[in-house]
Amino acid sequence: MNVGDKLPEVLGLNEKGEEITLSSLKGKKVILYAYPKDNTSGCTAEACSLKEHYEELQQAGYVVIGVSKDSAASHQKFIEKFDLPFPLIADTDTTLLQAIGAWGEKVACGRRTVGTLRTTYLVNEDGVVERIFQPKEIKTKIHAEQLLSAIK
Repeated sequence: MNVGDKLPEVLGLNEKGEEITLSSLKGKKVILYAYPKDNTSGCTAEACSLKEHYEELQQAGYVVIGVSKDSAASHQKFIEKFDLPFPLIADTDTTLLQAIGAWGEKVACGRRTVGTLRTTYLVNEDGVVERIFQPKEIKTKIHAEQLLSAIK
């Protein structure tokens, strides 16, 4: 996925089992953020940063949607535990993560693994990617502030 590319039509099922499609988001700007795992320190910090600045992001015209390979049940618990105001896509087969380029090899503590690459996409009203935050750019504790700086 590159700047100028359009998101896939079907994004996936959220924590309630409801399908999220690009058509259903037409006319809305979207922050789509891919993260590795519910209830881990970095992912919780990122989600809470987005929650704390959710109103400002909405005022800037954005809806926030998270995606990881965790199950809908895991997402429900994560949302309830941290009172998250936005949906989380349960991409258990990694279809969306692969399609948007947020799935691949990563190195942690000298170990090579394949998994979710923490990535955030700013998407315009037509579903076209306008900006991509790569894994090394994202500071989980202040990610919403990074996004607000980029969209102002």
